[in-house]
Amino acid sequence: MTDQIFNVSKGHFAQRISVAGTKTGILLLNNTTLEGDDALVDHNDVAALLAATNTETIFSSYARKIDITGEVLTIDDTNNRVDYDIPDQTWSPAGNGVNETLTKLITFYNNGAGDVNQIPMSHHDFVVTTDGSDLTAQIAAAGIMRAA
Repeated sequence: MTDQIFNVSKGHFAQRISVAGTKTGILLLNNTTLEGDDALVDHNDVAALLAATNTETIFSSYARKIDITGEVLTIDDTNNRVDYDIPDQTWSPAGNGVNETLTKLITFYNNGAGDVNQIPMSHHDFVVTTDGSDLTAQIAAAGIMRAA
């Protein structure tokens, strides 16, 4: 599996972020069932993503990260691309009452209340098992998404 931009967000994430700001969210999927990457990127909203065979995690202390602050959009004219970055995100503690093995981190654009208004932007391999310790999603130095 690889990191990818969802089809519905290709060409749009830079516009969404630069216009609205603080509209990015993160949800985590566990390894109970998970579609392959080719099927995963076809979903147009989080409701459809979860209605398929993908299962959102339920480890103790889990909640989606919504309206993340500190986003950075960098237009790189030298390399002809746009990089989008968000700060690392932490769940504290992660698990201990209920533990799970996670498989994917999904970023989404929060366009309003309810999963049908949350537009998936990217998915990233995120394989870790919760054990009650803090869980930090470390976002790559180059950012979480790139449009080239």
